Amino acid sequence: MNRVESIKTKLLQKYPKAVSELKFRNRFELLVSVVLSAQCTDKRVNIITPNLFAKFPSPEQMAKADYDEVKNLISSCNLFQNKAKYLINLSKQLIEKFDGQIPMDSKQLQTLSGVGQKTANVVLIEADGANLMAVDTHVFRVSHRLGLSRAKSPTATEKDLTTLFQSNLGELHQAMVLFGRYHCKATNPQCETCILENECRWREEENSLFKG
Repeated sequence: MNRVESIKTKLLQKYPKAVSELKFRNRFELLVSVVLSAQCTDKRVNIITPNLFAKFPSPEQMAKADYDEVKNLISSCNLFQNKAKYLINLSKQLIEKFDGQIPMDSKQLQTLSGVGQKTANVVLIEADGANLMAVDTHVFRVSHRLGLSRAKSPTATEKDLTTLFQSNLGELHQAMVLFGRYHCKATNPQCETCILENECRWREEENSLFKG
């Protein structure tokens, strides 16, 4: 088994059938939650969304929402002013362009306010089981520490990971998110108990510096 296949196998065994920790009941709630999660923790989003969805449970209702009311409901989320505008505008776009339905196509999703490639891919992974990779801060950190990519941007990193892994991309995305969130943390990573210690380029470099 080569190194890439070893990483893939270990991650999928560690996190079988991994799914997002965002809480949602339908595709609209999923889309809104993923938009809110940019530069904000899933835990914080899950605190915000119950009141938000109780007030605005559909694109039709969100499209008619008062900006200040939406802003106040999500005020504990990073970038809440911009995100309030995004949520109202994307809801209007869903009604005008897609009859109030969430399009299951990456390019169409990216025409919506506040939706980039990562957000679109996460929605498609969670809602449709799409074979896509999405690169957030956790996936970016893990993939670079493992030496799977040297790319400077999330989009370029996504391309590298897609080329390397090819299949099970959605499951690997979620596995890498969880691995980065709880194990391969930005600070104080749990290297001593890491399932990928033998594959970790970052750990190798640290050990070489220590020995030197």
